[in-house]
Amino acid sequence: MSELKTIEKQAKDQMAKAVDNTQREMSTIRSGKATTSLLDTIRVDAYGQSMPLTQVASVGAPEPRMLTVQPWDKGLMQSIEKALQSSDLGLNPSNDGTMIRVPLPPLTEERRRELVRVVHKLAEDGRIGVRHVRTDALHQIKKVEHVSEDDKRRAEKNVQKLHDDGIAKIDGLVQGKEEEIMEV
Repeated sequence: MSELKTIEKQAKDQMAKAVDNTQREMSTIRSGKATTSLLDTIRVDAYGQSMPLTQVASVGAPEPRMLTVQPWDKGLMQSIEKALQSSDLGLNPSNDGTMIRVPLPPLTEERRRELVRVVHKLAEDGRIGVRHVRTDALHQIKKVEHVSEDDKRRAEKNVQKLHDDGIAKIDGLVQGKEEEIMEV
């Protein structure tokens, strides 16, 4: 019996990771409001290597449509500004010598629809991850020996319930992010 419980626990953990990953990726998608996680994917050329922006500067959101980037080393100002401009986020940073201000322009209707499509793609990737975990778990359950068929069926039902919960969470994330993006 413990072998089935182990399979269920692993499936639960892996499904939770898939949902968390989807949530983290969605948080980097720009909506109308400024969030510091928007800049999480930006990499800066610093000290001879490509580093995440969050490792060379602090990022803040003092206003709903403004982000601030404060480099810890003033020598990296130009590299950070260049990385922000070359990102696919459509940002136009301004540098005042001590801090980089990143105003977020309002999103056009076309850009909003584009972002919603990206959200749906990320969600589908998350759903695929959850489905893979379910498939692997069901396959492992079938292979378990010296366990009654009733116990196997119960374990399969539990894994299916975990799957349904994971998909529902992802659907909730999509709905919330879509509303956030479409809000004018």
